[in-house]
Amino acid sequence: MTSRNELDRRSFVKSVGASAVAASALGLVSRGAFAAPSSKSAAETASAKLYGTLTDAQKQAICFGWDDPRRLRVSANWHVSEPAVGQKFFTREQQALTAEVFQNVTSEEGHERFQKAMDEDSGGFDFYSMAFFGEPEGEKFEWVLTGRHHTIRADGNTTEGLAFGGPVVYGHSEEDPAQNVFHYQTKAANEVFAALDPKQREQALLSRTPRETAVALQGEKGSFPGIAGSELSDDQKELLEKVLKIVLAPYREDDVEEAMQIVKAGGGLDALRIAFYSKGDLKNDKVWDVWRVEGPTFVSHFRGAPHVHAYLHVGTKG
Repeated sequence: MTSRNELDRRSFVKSVGASAVAASALGLVSRGAFAAPSSKSAAETASAKLYGTLTDAQKQAICFGWDDPRRLRVSANWHVSEPAVGQKFFTREQQALTAEVFQNVTSEEGHERFQKAMDEDSGGFDFYSMAFFGEPEGEKFEWVLTGRHHTIRADGNTTEGLAFGGPVVYGHSEEDPAQNVFHYQTKAANEVFAALDPKQREQALLSRTPRETAVALQGEKGSFPGIAGSELSDDQKELLEKVLKIVLAPYREDDVEEAMQIVKAGGGLDALRIAFYSKGDLKNDKVWDVWRVEGPTFVSHFRGAPHVHAYLHVGTKG
């Protein structure tokens, strides 16, 4: 079993390695240099192959139309279809292909963290469920994996201007922050708070917490909580950018690039706001366990109390 210290070390190394990707997407590359996952990306190739192995009975159970409301449902605990991945309903080949899609849609570090959370929360990856929306031969096609604390997608960029193919969810039931596999993200967010002056902290620290699933994209006319990136110094902005990189790091590089390009199109760091919430301070230590980064094209809501439910939605409005 990989130790938590090793996970944290790998996270740091990968966040540094991913910084070139994130920084370039924020302003150092042109639109033409931008790359998003396509139908030929590794996860999408595996998901199309998996779809091709399904029997009619299996399709009836896990395949739905593109406009089915289940495709974009936002919840920290639900199953998009009834059969679990590990059930005999699926062949061993299909189970292996499902695991291949999951691995290819995540980074190495993210895959380890997700797997550890799944193991401890639900008994493992085999207890999660999947569904297909649309068909590989059509214009729209998406694979979705759900279960306790996770919604993971592979969409091959079939929805223009929407990273990940829709909102994604991750979490972990461990209530001790020091043992939660996603608490490192709260540490990064609180570095921003620690760097704020007293007046800025008054703007950033709020008492009323938004509903955790309220992650709809509001666009340029939206109203966002907290202190704006445009009001931060260069050093403070670097810390805010670090939060974005860390939040995105569990996912594959193509999705990170697409997400950061969308952030840039929405005004970049200046257009984002970061907020912290006094309710849910687990140890009364003023390390704010509930926080949110939001702007016209980006929402990251992190509820760390009593355990982690985190939501990420990146895209142009509509």
